[in-house]
Amino acid sequence: MVRVSASRLCRVAVLVLEGAKPLDVGIPAQVFTTRASMPYEVRVCGAAPGLVTGGDGLSYHVAHGLETLEWSDIAFIPGYRFPDREDPPPAVVEALIAAHARGTRLAAISTGAFALAATGLLDDRRATTHWHYTQALAAKYPLIRVDENVLFVDEGGVLTSAGAASGIDLCLHILRRDHGVAASNHAARRLVAAPYRSGGQAQYVPHSMPEPLGLQFAATREWALRRLGEPLTLEVLARHAAVSPRTFSRRFAEDTGRTPMQWVLRARVDAARELLERSDLDIERIAAEVGLGTGANLRQHFRRILGTAPSEYRRTFTRGE
Repeated sequence: MVRVSASRLCRVAVLVLEGAKPLDVGIPAQVFTTRASMPYEVRVCGAAPGLVTGGDGLSYHVAHGLETLEWSDIAFIPGYRFPDREDPPPAVVEALIAAHARGTRLAAISTGAFALAATGLLDDRRATTHWHYTQALAAKYPLIRVDENVLFVDEGGVLTSAGAASGIDLCLHILRRDHGVAASNHAARRLVAAPYRSGGQAQYVPHSMPEPLGLQFAATREWALRRLGEPLTLEVLARHAAVSPRTFSRRFAEDTGRTPMQWVLRARVDAARELLERSDLDIERIAAEVGLGTGANLRQHFRRILGTAPSEYRRTFTRGE
């Protein structure tokens, strides 16, 4: 057993807001459970003691109120439903700001980033949230530099993580920072979790092709998706759409948010993802099939777009037999 020395137990608060997601609440409560290898004390709290209606059919009876944030060294804000529609209660925002001013680290899991953003403490900082809400977070809080591709962001006194299970990555990161790799690895083994996951949450986002953001040139996109292994230049695509390359490029970007060649590259990477998940083809063959030429080219684009290597992606997402 790994034993960690500490002058006193590190105090962890888990703040349960209305609509709280059960997995998000449970992750820090379980990771930081008090034991010889985990010198933490956990208290679950709410805006006030009592019953808190959660998401997904669950409710929580919390024994502590916002005074727990004053007590804590680390305060977790689990994700909750409809974060882009409703702001947290002013008392919660004020308590988070006061706790941070006293030196409490604030760590948001998934959509808990919205409650943390409401404090203003994420302004001019990097942050992340569940991929489904990254655009909403950026739109609601434009001063935040939202990074949609990472599993978590550590800005020192404020930390954020992507959706659900990435809360484990964040907790293990905090444990690794506080007490070292041995303690973090020990906790990971207890949780039957990876001590460190390669890549970011971009690899977990559903494949975006062929779903368009609009309808203009939809037929050309569908046509191109069936020919990814062939040369697809701007001129070829514009010819199929029966417009000039300049007009096609401008209207395509308005329609999809990407240039035609950016869209083709993402479509090819998505096709490679599909083959990595569903076939035993080697990297070179997959690269040729999707129009990326060589395995080296595929690896380069995979790393840049998804933050991981094709081989790592295949190990993560390969189907069970």
